[in-house]
Amino acid sequence: MRGTTRSSDRLGAIEAAGIEGVVADPDWLGTIMGQLEGVTVVCWLMGTATGAPELHGPRLETLLERLVDTPVRGIVYEAAGSVEPGLLAGGAESVRAAAERWRMPAEVVEAEPAHHAEWLAAMRAGVERLL
Repeated sequence: MRGTTRSSDRLGAIEAAGIEGVVADPDWLGTIMGQLEGVTVVCWLMGTATGAPELHGPRLETLLERLVDTPVRGIVYEAAGSVEPGLLAGGAESVRAAAERWRMPAEVVEAEPAHHAEWLAAMRAGVERLL
């Protein structure tokens, strides 16, 4: 498993969870694309990301288009959190449209991240359905 963060200060927390931590910025998709070797499922967990409405619109749509030419075979989209609900709904629709257009397996998870146990169970179930 590989997890990304924008800040090297957060790598320790990712690695403490038993996940390979890397610095990558979803505002610069090239930093994400370079981390996809050996990845089967991408989890786009941006429901609580601050200051970046593009992450649920243009950046997400570009990522979805680029995933077609990678070994990635599915995406899980976090459609709940502190981000404006309209942005999350738009992102969920983009994921569903990409799944249909490119026959890309996708899951949209609407569990609230603030309820960690339920959120984690829903995310795990989404990934498992794609595997």
